Amino acid sequence: MKKLLIASTSTVHGKGYLEYILPELSVFFKGINEILFIPYARPSGLSYEAYTDIAKKGFAKISINVRGIHEFDNALDAVNNAKGIFTGGGNTFLLVKELYDRKLITPIKYVVENGIPYFGTSAGSNITGISMQNTNDMPIIYPPSFKTFGFINFNINPHYLDPNPSSKHMGETRETRINEYHTLNETPVLGIREGSWLDVNGSQVVLKGELNARLFQQGKAPTELPPETNLSFLM
Repeated sequence: MKKLLIASTSTVHGKGYLEYILPELSVFFKGINEILFIPYARPSGLSYEAYTDIAKKGFAKISINVRGIHEFDNALDAVNNAKGIFTGGGNTFLLVKELYDRKLITPIKYVVENGIPYFGTSAGSNITGISMQNTNDMPIIYPPSFKTFGFINFNINPHYLDPNPSSKHMGETRETRINEYHTLNETPVLGIREGSWLDVNGSQVVLKGELNARLFQQGKAPTELPPETNLSFLM
């Protein structure tokens, strides 16, 4: 049975890296002393080594070791032998391109569908849905496909932002962009605000954290969903 934590972000305002979700992670990865980190999204162009070091320091606080997938001679073996997987945020286009180029989409999907716990933040959460089409990132590179893992039967928009009525910015809102997506696509989209996450156990999906999420469905008005909402109806 698949187990996932799908988080909007790795860092919330005023707290350190992963600090807000460490208590949840200690339970999620209980009994696991080492996890595999996938640093391919490279936020701000960080090297794999530098990014993995950040993840290592975060997980060290709950006594879990982290090894970057680039540290292994064989990435496929690393996936197949992983006890847990963490995919960090950054640029989703780059992340998906690297996963396809390294032929890791299918192997990761297989091990997670068969019970290896998966934790994703930001771009690492984008790829848990049907496609990466609701990412907020710039298309700095072109992946072979927008299709992603499909662990859940809807798409994620992490870092969801509400319009700021006092802002003088006249550009499109996040809601506008998602509505544009729904003129051509049927897949539901869940906007997850900072500090919130989804707890997935098999076909059961529950919203966690302190903030509402915003659900967008083609042809319907957006819906605000409070914490502890069971989203299994989308599966």
